Amino acid sequence: MDTQTNTAPGSGPRLDLEPAARQIAGQLDAIDDGLLTAPTPCPDVTVGALLAHVGGLAVAFRDAARKDLGPTTDSAPSVESGVLEDGWRDALPVALDELVAAWRSPDAWQGMTRAGSVDLPGEVAGMVALNELVLHGWDLARATGQPYRAEEAHLHTSLALLADLGDNPPPASPFGPPVAVPDDAPLVDRAVARSGRRPDWRPAG
Repeated sequence: MDTQTNTAPGSGPRLDLEPAARQIAGQLDAIDDGLLTAPTPCPDVTVGALLAHVGGLAVAFRDAARKDLGPTTDSAPSVESGVLEDGWRDALPVALDELVAAWRSPDAWQGMTRAGSVDLPGEVAGMVALNELVLHGWDLARATGQPYRAEEAHLHTSLALLADLGDNPPPASPFGPPVAVPDDAPLVDRAVARSGRRPDWRPAG
């Protein structure tokens, strides 16, 4: 399904998270157990830890969309210490599907919600959720040697969201200082670089 944007007055932006979620779900079959300890573009984060983080954020932002505030929305899952639970190959696609469905509700984009123990407008939470999927989809693709494709509208959203952090993200930010890339670099490279990742990252060896 193509990305959908609804900018009707008072409705807030509505972006369909399905393409970004589908990008991640589509990578899972090619990730065998031997790759779970492989490095990713996130320093000190293995593929397994990153998959655990994606599962946690999918549940957290699903509940944020539903305004079902509680333990899942009151803490930020640590990407470095994530531990994959048994059955993750079945559970993660379900969590991603539920995330997508939750953010298709117009109510998700309205009013206030909470994610990572931070209160924020629903429309901002939706864009943060999308940005997480876009960046971690790229992380997983690079770490496991798979192709990556993102919707242009999604990349523009990520780039704008990350640009708002400025060139010196606060210490608590999960993003590092932007990496310099040419102004005419591909959009995906500019978005990735803005998050503090190197667009040319490849596993060693």
